[in-house]
Amino acid sequence: MMTKRILIALSLITLIAACGGPGEEVDVPEAQPAGATSADIGDHVVHFNTQSTDKLPTEYARAYNVVRSKNRAMIIVSVLRESDGIPVAAEVSIETFNLTAQLKNVALRRIDEPGVQGAHDSIYYMGITPVANRETLKFYISVTPEGVNKASEVLFIRQFYTD
Repeated sequence: MMTKRILIALSLITLIAACGGPGEEVDVPEAQPAGATSADIGDHVVHFNTQSTDKLPTEYARAYNVVRSKNRAMIIVSVLRESDGIPVAAEVSIETFNLTAQLKNVALRRIDEPGVQGAHDSIYYMGITPVANRETLKFYISVTPEGVNKASEVLFIRQFYTD
């Protein structure tokens, strides 16, 4: 019985040692750059980002009536005039699909914030959608900046981890 335990313990130690650890011969993959967070659409630049709402500070979530949850993603879109970086109003819509082509409903609402210390006011569009662990979403954004007659399309993809 004791011999059997010793053999099991040695087998486990061998397995653990075979897994390796930090050392000179370890091949560590290079980190991949984050996906794009902006797109140039002529005279304007569209900025976009997503994050799970559980990462929002409590004050922000309360101020904008956002439920904090690791299973909810927030999408933020803003449009700046390229020449001077001033925020502009726009018609913004979004269609969101997962990799099985299921449509995820995202209703955008416009948020206006006054500028501080002489800065320009902020204008951005925020939407919330449910997400599952390891779910990848494709965001198709249609943007028509104020004073522009033609919509521009922006696509970005993000994967969410909720566990």
